[in-house]
Amino acid sequence: MKFYKYIFIIIIVFFETGNVLSNNNLFDVNNIEVVKKGEISNEGLANQAIKKGFNKLTEKILLTDEKKDLSKLQFSEIKELVTYYQVSDKKDNNNNIEKINFNITFDKDKIHDLFYKRGISYSEISDKEIFILPILKKDNRIFIYNKNFFYDKWNEISEADLLEFILPLENIEIIQKVNLNKNNLLNLKLINLFTEYKEKNLALVLIEDNNLKEEKIYFKTKILGKNIVKNITIKKNNLNEEEFYNKIIAETKNEITNLVKSQNLIDIRVPSFLNAQLDITKKANLIELNSRLKKIDSIEGIYVQKFNNKSIFLRIKYLGKLEKIINQLENQKVILKFINDQWSIKFIK
Repeated sequence: MKFYKYIFIIIIVFFETGNVLSNNNLFDVNNIEVVKKGEISNEGLANQAIKKGFNKLTEKILLTDEKKDLSKLQFSEIKELVTYYQVSDKKDNNNNIEKINFNITFDKDKIHDLFYKRGISYSEISDKEIFILPILKKDNRIFIYNKNFFYDKWNEISEADLLEFILPLENIEIIQKVNLNKNNLLNLKLINLFTEYKEKNLALVLIEDNNLKEEKIYFKTKILGKNIVKNITIKKNNLNEEEFYNKIIAETKNEITNLVKSQNLIDIRVPSFLNAQLDITKKANLIELNSRLKKIDSIEGIYVQKFNNKSIFLRIKYLGKLEKIINQLENQKVILKFINDQWSIKFIK
């Protein structure tokens, strides 16, 4: 009798629901502010908010080149992508300016369909933290913490960043390692520099100020375990030193953000499938698994292949890299392990 109850739960949880509908907020864009001017209608305000919201969404999930591909999209096409929006009034008492705040949700399936037709991959960044050390080299001197404009001002420029840049506190070991490698800083191993954060995204940025009309910025990153070394050239364009340094921070942060996006890309056209075994220890297992998987946007569906009174064999459809899915499952306290040529799923309470 108990076995048939398990079968009944399987049917309810999987066969009726089919695809797992994600509760993830990747396609939600909140706090879009629109100023109400003159006799503009509520629909006109909403249209302004939708335009701003779509631009904000593409800024969040697309690489620079992919954003250009959508620049000619008609507003009527953009509006079709909206599931719903919420409105709240906000008034600026000092200037008697009425501002309207919008929260907009874009339809995941419609966005996926648009990207599929245009061959666009989008980025879903699950780990937004990146530990970074900007180093200034000027007049043949190395500045790490003290008198380093970039260390002092890094998080004051471009406050609406997609990533959370975390700078290390002053550390004598870091100073020693940098000084030992001052003639070739890009040879420094990031995991030795950030010993407490080896599993995190890491970046070392070297800014050489040679008082030229354009300067090269070098950076070495470790993103999702992959080491990437790159340099960019930034033109001074008659800016004073502070303005130029601010420009360097803004453009370097943008470049690093694009690197992180590029390592978190999802291609709608190439879904992957994973077969996994779930041991049944209690009836709530299935419902609990379904609940946790709903929180992972890149999981498209979960289906039953076969089952017996001890285990259920599932087929999981997902987008993106396997390593990323494993990390996202771990964030939901679902452990995926490969044992005896078979993936198995276990819960952590």
